Amino acid sequence: MNFRTIIEPFRIHSVAPLRMTTEAQRRDAVAAAGYNLFGLKSDDVMIDLLTDSGTGAMSRDQWAAIQHGDESYAGSPSFEIFKDAVQHLFPFTHVIPTHQGRAAEKIIFTALGGSGRSIPNNTHFDTTRANVEYTGATAVDLVIAEGRDPASLHPFKGNMDVARLDAFLSEHKGSVPAVFITLTNNSGGGQPVSLANLRETSAVCKQHGVPLFLDACRFAENAWFIREREAGQQDRAVADIVREIASLADGMTMSAKKDPMGNIGGWLALNDDALAEQCRNLLILTEGFPTYGGLAGRDLEALAQGLKEVVDHDYLRYRIRSTAYLGDALIQSGVPVMQPIGGHAVYLDARALLPHIDPLHYPGQALAVALYEAGGVRGCEIGTVMFGKQADGSECAAAMDLVRLAIPRRTYTQSHIDYVIEVCQHVAATAKDLRGLNIVSEPKQLRHFTARFAPRN
Repeated sequence: MNFRTIIEPFRIHSVAPLRMTTEAQRRDAVAAAGYNLFGLKSDDVMIDLLTDSGTGAMSRDQWAAIQHGDESYAGSPSFEIFKDAVQHLFPFTHVIPTHQGRAAEKIIFTALGGSGRSIPNNTHFDTTRANVEYTGATAVDLVIAEGRDPASLHPFKGNMDVARLDAFLSEHKGSVPAVFITLTNNSGGGQPVSLANLRETSAVCKQHGVPLFLDACRFAENAWFIREREAGQQDRAVADIVREIASLADGMTMSAKKDPMGNIGGWLALNDDALAEQCRNLLILTEGFPTYGGLAGRDLEALAQGLKEVVDHDYLRYRIRSTAYLGDALIQSGVPVMQPIGGHAVYLDARALLPHIDPLHYPGQALAVALYEAGGVRGCEIGTVMFGKQADGSECAAAMDLVRLAIPRRTYTQSHIDYVIEVCQHVAATAKDLRGLNIVSEPKQLRHFTARFAPRN
């Protein structure tokens, strides 16, 4: 019999206390942080949904693997265990570990980027875009139109617009060193990419002689959506779907702090021998020797075990359904969210909830601050703060203004999520009273991490 209640497919083995704070304490804390939630001390946060990157709980088998790790500088057996686990799901010829995903991005875009070049993606995330633009190249987003419509119910809103990609590659022949596709599409609401779309994208890339790379940090969640939503995929093992996805690409970047369930780590994997040699040389300059890549042996072994656990169907069923539990409750309450609900997060539609705040006064940031002040819930703005600043220094409204509530893996229980629902409902009921923000100071790149704000009068 199928029961309604979603139970965690694990028991809690170790706990960490939450510091309970008052609204007055939280108002003082966020003001001191310049109304930037990245500037808060974690002890001042009750429910931390800022990111699902490196914030999840590791299993007892992962902790056991940590004790097994070998810390040799070169030739560690832990690297071989890690490499075998990666190639079991992603059978690329070369596996190059890095300390996290943006390090892999830095290396591959240093090798591929440069002035006059363009890198298409369904939607670049913040660090991906920054690493592309840092080389002088142009980051181009080619997601389907439904991917920019929070209310659309398209089941695969992360899909690449294949026709636009084909036209772009024809128009920019010789200046596109690679095409990337992000699984799931984080900047677009954690929306998945279909297997059919991946096949079409791969075929277009092959036709133009351009390699296709995966930004695959949420690969298992994407594969589960394929299994659940795409015709003909319902009886397949998630691991088999992942292998087919990998077979359609020429390489990948990975933040192993997401689906591989690590607290640190990442990798770059690819088939091109010459490019791999160039990347390994860059790795030695910036990260470490190619058999550890800035990671301890213990981290490599924990990631190897995490890759086994993440493709478990019971885990993925719980993961996707528990995220949907939050999203469905907010929809029923009339709180506007990105639909369909993604795998790792629920995205509140701040622009729809706060139509009285101009996008250039950052409705997403205003909503995120309000959620923290009201209930100690820390989310992340995905909108004009993150994407409004252009490479030439100008500013324009982002395609959407969202607040991401990213759910760490195996960390919070249903009662925590019920509390988050109540906080969101409370803030939504008083949304008309929220004010926009002005930026007081900001860096030239990736401003959302360190910018300081002040409330508008």
